[in-house]
Amino acid sequence: MTKRYEEALRYLWGLRRLGAKSDLRVVQSVLRALGEPQRSFPSIHITGSKGKGSTAALCASVLRSAGYRTGLYTSPHLLSYRERANVDGELISEKSVVDCLDTVVRTATSLQASGEIDREPTFFEVTTAMAFLHFQREHVQVGVIEVGLGGRLDATNTIDAPVCAVTTLELEHTEILGPTLTDIAREKSGIFHPGTRAVTGVPPGEGLEELERRAYRLGVPLWRIGAEVRTERTSFDRNSQMIDVQTPLHLHEGLRIPLLGGFQVSNTGVAVAALDLFSEATGLKIPPKAYQQGLADAQWPGRLERLSERPCFYADAAHTQMSARALTESMLEIEPNSARQKNVVLFACLRDKRMSEILEEFARIADTIVLTELSNDRTMPLKEMEAAAKGRFSRILVVPNLPLALSLARSSVRPGGYLLTTGSTYLISEVEAAVKGIRVEEPRLSDPLPVPADGVGVAPGTTRSAQRV
Repeated sequence: MTKRYEEALRYLWGLRRLGAKSDLRVVQSVLRALGEPQRSFPSIHITGSKGKGSTAALCASVLRSAGYRTGLYTSPHLLSYRERANVDGELISEKSVVDCLDTVVRTATSLQASGEIDREPTFFEVTTAMAFLHFQREHVQVGVIEVGLGGRLDATNTIDAPVCAVTTLELEHTEILGPTLTDIAREKSGIFHPGTRAVTGVPPGEGLEELERRAYRLGVPLWRIGAEVRTERTSFDRNSQMIDVQTPLHLHEGLRIPLLGGFQVSNTGVAVAALDLFSEATGLKIPPKAYQQGLADAQWPGRLERLSERPCFYADAAHTQMSARALTESMLEIEPNSARQKNVVLFACLRDKRMSEILEEFARIADTIVLTELSNDRTMPLKEMEAAAKGRFSRILVVPNLPLALSLARSSVRPGGYLLTTGSTYLISEVEAAVKGIRVEEPRLSDPLPVPADGVGVAPGTTRSAQRV
């Protein structure tokens, strides 16, 4: 890692996580001063409580297979900040991170000095502007943009996407998005705009009703999985699954995806439908072969990923009750002959999670749970996790040290069983690094480094008074 890249990361990690004001004016002003780089290419805009990253990865892979230079913007990252912005599968380089950050910060500093903006951009606003600038400089032809949080006030909602998608809805980030599914649907449908076409995997209920109301008010055509869009899984195994998707425009048969889990069927339907709409809206052709090859080549690490065979070792970032239930159902399908007494769950989560409900789901598939802590000041205390696990698992192992916990979990799997590690994206990040032998030199996103008083960590050529929150 170069010194300048390390300094750039230290600067980024010192930025605010959330804005002092809930509006898009700051990031809009920065992007306007940069020449509106996000408008230099058409995009598919994707939000949802779960599945938006997988759906984005599927869309981007198909567009690459169709021959278009494709920018993919996602968050959070697993092992490197550079994962957040990639072009045709290539992560943004360290040099481009430094150069784009320098441009964005200088622009924001100038706007603050002139009084056009009244605060420093947040971490996500800066990162989003950097990604758009990088895509413009790399002459991206199409973009696939994942929302960070919500939709209406998310920094990515500065694009004019001809197509957008809402994958799923569940109660998450209620302190920010609101306490009901209707509230959350209202925030996420904020990415609908006049002239947009939309698709959703949200099932019938109050959340879908709110999406439909918003779409109707704006004149946005809305395709729904199970109605306008039909999906059918024709086969699956430990390595892949075959899916047919029927949209109002095309019948796509025999689509193979390497992403595991029944929940990926709906995500695939949303991705394929969004691509059909995108092709119709933009005139960019996506031949049938591109759908076939692109979906077969798609990768999305840490989402029901099989990390090893002996013992079978799976990793997934499920951290809500709904996602835990979907993961549990998928494991029952993928490993139908594995007895509960043979399986082990390695678990850790953040303090804001409804842990009891989550563990209730995982207790259906494993008798042993290994509890550990995250490298994060928001980690759930071991005592609280242990209390929630009691009565649900007959064998509870509490191991604060993750490497030791991982070793113990693997050795506790009985012949014919499997290990599932889950509960947090941050846990998956640490486990992936350990299993794949990757040395993570970057600071953890969840535990940002403060900006030192001597100015180390300030982007080259700039000054600032960043406040960490």
